Amino acid sequence: MFIRPAEPADADSIATVHVRSWQAAYVGLMPQDHLDGLEPAMRLPLWERLLRESSLPRSGALVADVDGSVAGFAGFGPGRDDDVDPESVAEITTIYLLPEVWGAGVGGGLMNAALDVLASAGYERAALWVVDANTRARRFYERGGWRPDGAVQRDESDGFPLTEIRYRRPLSRLG
Repeated sequence: MFIRPAEPADADSIATVHVRSWQAAYVGLMPQDHLDGLEPAMRLPLWERLLRESSLPRSGALVADVDGSVAGFAGFGPGRDDDVDPESVAEITTIYLLPEVWGAGVGGGLMNAALDVLASAGYERAALWVVDANTRARRFYERGGWRPDGAVQRDESDGFPLTEIRYRRPLSRLG
């Protein structure tokens, strides 16, 4: 596995990972017809724009390259919540992997690399939001030192309600 900054040329691969991960991770947590209707082309414009606009180290994305292909990615930037200082609190906005690499250490390596970038950029803490019923993701975050901070939000941006909880953790230089 090789972790590197994402480039605009990675947008198609990232969109594919994004969709395939959702289709596997959110079975039973989101309506199945929504998951079945997802296509990488739907996510592609978003990732093309985000990768063009990224400004590492304060925001951007990293990809995990496994055997010459993007197997996962993590996106991050300044904290977006009203109750955090975006100068000192970063947010992991996305972290997704192809289902076939779940449990193989790719996610942990990707998360550690993202946290190292954020710590090196001067952030003191990191936050992320996770669907409350996504126990697999919650276990992953908790093994990495993330803890719920009590914040809860209801997300209806995809046309159905999801309850999300916020996790936080301190950052320190890992290297």
